[in-house]
Amino acid sequence: QGYTSFWNDCISSGLRGGILIELALPDLRPALRRVPTLSFQVLLKSDAPTGDVLLDETLRHIKATEPAETVQTWIELLTGETWNPFKLQYQLRNVRERIAKALVEKGILTTEKQNFLLFDMTTHPVSNATEKQRLVKKLQESMLERWVNDPHRMDRRTLALLVLAHSSDVLENVFTSLTDDKYDMAMNRTKDLLDMDPEVEAAKAKGAEMIWAVLAAFNK
Repeated sequence: QGYTSFWNDCISSGLRGGILIELALPDLRPALRRVPTLSFQVLLKSDAPTGDVLLDETLRHIKATEPAETVQTWIELLTGETWNPFKLQYQLRNVRERIAKALVEKGILTTEKQNFLLFDMTTHPVSNATEKQRLVKKLQESMLERWVNDPHRMDRRTLALLVLAHSSDVLENVFTSLTDDKYDMAMNRTKDLLDMDPEVEAAKAKGAEMIWAVLAAFNK
């Protein structure tokens, strides 16, 4: 449709969680692994530019913060959902619009004007449905044909996408095209995975600690 649901208030924080995970895969690692996941602090390993405006902006915020903040606190700061007036400058603004424009440049979305009764709004409908379907199929297969019954054997980006789709309250949409029996199987397996204890799984993770820390932040 080109716009996110007006009733979904989880997408903004889900996107910030995605930014932290994206940075954590090559550049960041949570510190203090032996303390609870919610207490993980985000420490900067490298401030080398990534080439992505949102990621680089987040890196600058993390670099400027002393002492280090936890994953949950960073999600609150980056979304602007903080009661600390001295840290409002860490908010990432217009994230959905900036991501949409980046996807337009990649040919995945396009730009249109839509009328919503009293006002016109710029929207960004999908123009490359193949790419969207590739991601949907990837998630479906990860819960069905390629189910490994162990999150630590899953591709890290697939696991991250499942966690973020759940955190953004859009995961169920991924499975709506399945038959009833496959839908039930996919949803049950997803529930089992997301109900795992992030503290326990983070201790076993190798390079995926941030994914479990983000899940813990949303499960709190």
